[in-house]
Amino acid sequence: MAQPSTPGQSIFGGPTPVVGTTQALGAVNQTSSTSNSLQPTPTPPSATSSSNNTYIMPNSPAKGRSVADGYRPKVTRTLGQRPACLVNASVTYCGNNQIYAFGGFDQYTDEVYNHVLRLDLVSHQWSLVDNYGDIPGVRMGHTATLYQGNKLLVFGGENEHRTYLSDLIVFDLKTAHWTQPQVSGPIPKGRARHAAVLHEDKLFIIGGITGQNNYVLDDICYLDLKTFTWSKSWRFVGRFDHSAYIWGDRVWVFGGLSEDMDKLSDLWWLDLKGNPQFDSRPQIGIFDRGSLSTRASSSPRPPYTMAQAPVVGASGYAANSRTAQVNPPSIQMKTYAPVAPGSISALKFMSGPSIPSQGSGLHFHAYSSGTLLDFVTPAATLTSRECSLSVLDLGTLRWTKLAGGREIFKAGYRWHYCCMNEDGTKSWLLGCPTDPAPGDIGPNGYEEYLSDIMEIDLRRYGFLGDNLTPEPRVESRPSAMTRAVDQPSKGLGSDLAKLFNQPPETGSGTDFVVTALAGDYDDDEALSSGLIRNDETTPRNEGWLSADAPTSQPIHVHKLILQARWPHFARLYNAQMAEFHTKKMHIPEPYSVVKAFLYYLYTDSIRGTSDNDSGATTALSDVAGLLVMSNIYNIPHLRLLCVNRLAKELDVDHACIIWYCAGLANEEWLRKRAAGFCMTHWGRIVRTQGFLRLPRTALVELSQEIDMEGRIIGGEELEWGGMNDNMGHDARKGSISSNQTHMIESEADDDDGMEMT
Repeated sequence: MAQPSTPGQSIFGGPTPVVGTTQALGAVNQTSSTSNSLQPTPTPPSATSSSNNTYIMPNSPAKGRSVADGYRPKVTRTLGQRPACLVNASVTYCGNNQIYAFGGFDQYTDEVYNHVLRLDLVSHQWSLVDNYGDIPGVRMGHTATLYQGNKLLVFGGENEHRTYLSDLIVFDLKTAHWTQPQVSGPIPKGRARHAAVLHEDKLFIIGGITGQNNYVLDDICYLDLKTFTWSKSWRFVGRFDHSAYIWGDRVWVFGGLSEDMDKLSDLWWLDLKGNPQFDSRPQIGIFDRGSLSTRASSSPRPPYTMAQAPVVGASGYAANSRTAQVNPPSIQMKTYAPVAPGSISALKFMSGPSIPSQGSGLHFHAYSSGTLLDFVTPAATLTSRECSLSVLDLGTLRWTKLAGGREIFKAGYRWHYCCMNEDGTKSWLLGCPTDPAPGDIGPNGYEEYLSDIMEIDLRRYGFLGDNLTPEPRVESRPSAMTRAVDQPSKGLGSDLAKLFNQPPETGSGTDFVVTALAGDYDDDEALSSGLIRNDETTPRNEGWLSADAPTSQPIHVHKLILQARWPHFARLYNAQMAEFHTKKMHIPEPYSVVKAFLYYLYTDSIRGTSDNDSGATTALSDVAGLLVMSNIYNIPHLRLLCVNRLAKELDVDHACIIWYCAGLANEEWLRKRAAGFCMTHWGRIVRTQGFLRLPRTALVELSQEIDMEGRIIGGEELEWGGMNDNMGHDARKGSISSNQTHMIESEADDDDGMEMT
């Protein structure tokens, strides 16, 4: 690998690394941590007698970065009793690699079901679940919410008589038994196609449709699952087929349909913080019942009362009966509930290059780690090329396009359901092929089933999941969206950080020294300093730092913490190799990167400071270096933190550095994302210090990210929509990466007669 084009400056902003350093940042796969070069190195006899010798930390083998195909979710054909392509069924991930489907109706026969089906994600086998107890009647448009890891809470929906239901039924996943708990309080209106979200043992119900004329509800209420008591209903936002999420003490509602069947793209949220109506359990006593009746009598409209359903068998579910049931007129649905307590806010997204249009394609909305995911999937009028995966950061209210349709969706499939795992790191799309294979055509022709599933690993796109906290960013502090939270204790990591890099004489107890690259050497000094990489071409004894090698100032650490947090260091130290005797180690990486890496081992954070009020944070260039080290030493959590922050904070000044380091770390998605950013802002990118510090080979490789037909368009020409283009094309061809060519060829049927735009 060639040296940077600007001698004396490295890509991280410091001096140019030596040959061994550049190679140390070479790309390796995640199994490289167990390679021979990472095995303990025998201690030479002289090492035990001299404490002045410093061992150079061995890194992964230097090998040319292979051109990875990149991550693309795979479509798998399921087996067993595959359900038909049900409409308005509930599909829920229930842990243990299992997805449960319940209810819905057949899109061809309109038959409504109450079957329970289970999909094993390991064997990809569908099976019909034998269920017992108070088996509910058929229903569609209901919600099924996982509770306590082993129960499904099914609420509402409509039956085969188009009667809207308001009952709650519980399905025990372990025993396959249905139960209907006795509830108290004001039972909400029967509804379907509503949203349900669980928060602190409360099941919130939002919106939906009801009544003869499918009146759109605008209320919100909740069921306390400890007492099974319903709260009263409040006015919030009217819509159906929407999604809901609770994060940051707020109820977020996005998407759905309006009363006029318009697809909505505005975001609403309700603040729950500090409102006793949401914090405490609902209390329905004699005085509450009296006040409810008083309000009802003073209402200008007659109140709507739920009709008693006929009881059939032990279960009492009217949905199983053939009794003609009549929905109340929609005018009776328009009660005058009070506005929900707490501040209600709304935001409408007008336009933007990263904002997905809700009016085209089939959208699936999911939530993970404080972000809204919008899967724009192929539809009859939308090819996979026009699809995307976009996310909305609920902290900054900023949309970001994570991946294009070609990077996720394979042509020839239609997706019907989406579900997410419990920690928000994986999602699954269930659907069927649009063009039947010969084996799919039966005696009655082609019948669609939920025959295929696509698993999407969101960690590949930098998602931390709901169990991890995102790293704070400087530009997001202070923020109107951020709450001031009193934290009596900041955790063990914050306490350990106080002892980081403190000399032993201060009483810190540090007993190990780590050095990094010096900040004041030039290339000639580096070549003669003995910082030659320890690999298969170098004798093992040359893994020792020469006496005249320049190093950084020492970083004082505790070997116990390094042993507990750094598996590679633990292997070397437990084998009582070099560093065990010398209590010194040299890591041939930039000082700021090494210090940030060691600080991560103390705090489990890449922020760079334990003070939440401090504006200081680890520089993006150092985070890019940490990404490479996470690949070298196979530390998945560190890698996830780095990818998450680099993807969110990708900017002009650091785009080249992120692109380069993502390639070294084999993070193909992040590399493509950074490359696309560089191509889009090429005129600004080539004037940054990060671009000037790239090695010559990297400069060539970055320039070749564009396809063979790509060309540079001036800013003025771009603003005028390419009217000065006299090349004979009606529209400029979009630039795509050369390693995406195989996707285009495999989807030739999507591109007939079309140009990339």
